[in-house]
Amino acid sequence: MTTSRIGRAWHTLTLLVAVIALVLQLYLVVTGENILDSSAVTTALPEQVRRYFSYFTIQSNILVAVSMFLIVRDRLDTQGARVVRLASLIGITVTGIVAAVALPPSPTYTTANLVCDRLLHIVVPSLTFVGWVAFGPRGHVTRADVLSSLIWPVLWLAATLSLGPLVDWYPYPFLNVGAIGLGRTLVNCALVAVLFLALGTLALWADRRLSRDRATMTV
Repeated sequence: MTTSRIGRAWHTLTLLVAVIALVLQLYLVVTGENILDSSAVTTALPEQVRRYFSYFTIQSNILVAVSMFLIVRDRLDTQGARVVRLASLIGITVTGIVAAVALPPSPTYTTANLVCDRLLHIVVPSLTFVGWVAFGPRGHVTRADVLSSLIWPVLWLAATLSLGPLVDWYPYPFLNVGAIGLGRTLVNCALVAVLFLALGTLALWADRRLSRDRATMTV
């Protein structure tokens, strides 16, 4: 499926960087050098670990690692694999855009914190997007996959809003019902869903366009 040795090497590199970043971030959480939540100093370790896995950034990087593994092993022949690939591409793209626009690194970060933050928010998104544009694999996005790729963000939003009042914690300010109100939160959720649908539709169009362009170049 991967069209060249360079493409396979690129996807393998993306897999390794994502895994290293995720493991490093979890290590920082477990050892108390937490960069995700300033309240961690008064939060029990099991709750800190749960919060680690609750972040959209973490989940999108996990999906990238899974999708890269599937690509490297040539296992994109099922709808489930294709949906994971598409959801990871959209999710990590959103992560990179938001980080570049609205989430600058904190001035209090240690070197390890800063490295981990940049890997998760900038390097992995860049590697994933460039790898998809340059190396594909192509022909693995359908209309059904676009709709199915919304399952993850919708479930993430539902779980976040359901657990928030119980643990008195939300991963992002735009979902904090207590601070901004239920109405504003629901509007934000709708915007997230629209953004995912728009990016999925764009990915469908781009996949087909890039497939045609590649076919034309090889004729």
